[in-house]
Amino acid sequence: MKKLLHTDNSPTTLLIRLMVGLVFLSEGLQKFLFPAERGVGRFEKIGLPVPEFLGYFVGSFETVCGALVLLGLMTRLAAIPLIIIMLVAIATTKIEILYDKGLWEMLHEARTDWAMLLGSIFLLVKGGGRWSVDGNIKSNL
Repeated sequence: MKKLLHTDNSPTTLLIRLMVGLVFLSEGLQKFLFPAERGVGRFEKIGLPVPEFLGYFVGSFETVCGALVLLGLMTRLAAIPLIIIMLVAIATTKIEILYDKGLWEMLHEARTDWAMLLGSIFLLVKGGGRWSVDGNIKSNL
């Protein structure tokens, strides 16, 4: 448990947590609020299997893990599904752009995906930072 909660003492980790947590929380909620555009409908449009299930499944993970990251609670554990979500998003939506329109267009279209992927990897490695629930719990153990 201590290893899961271990975090660096850097105050700047909060900035990465806010960015990653807010984006995932917002995107997750939008999959429920606007399913035709952001959830089931989008998953169906890009050809993912069982979009009715996946839209709400991914939305649930984005919402819950985004909130956990924002709080800095179980940050490392919450980062794992977010990394998987971003890898799948890049594979299912950006590789086609790479083939059809080239590297520069793909890099442009994937800028948010890369930021969320790398931010999530950062949180997996570093933990929640100084101002996190993880850091608070760890210091009380």
